[in-house]
Amino acid sequence: MPHPVQPPEATRTHPANRITEPVLDAVSRALGKVRYGVVQLTVHEGRVVQLDVTERQRFG
Repeated sequence: MPHPVQPPEATRTHPANRITEPVLDAVSRALGKVRYGVVQLTVHEGRVVQLDVTERQRFG
């Protein structure tokens, strides 16, 4: 199985690319609540600026 493409080292360690604890907590809560749907992060200049949750209801 091929490895995912990794960004250059300078990009990975840039302070703007670090995910903060509040963002991790919000993502974890969103994933815990959604049974079917989408959890989407919006990133601007290497920082997470928005979290959207779209939940689907399945019938049948």
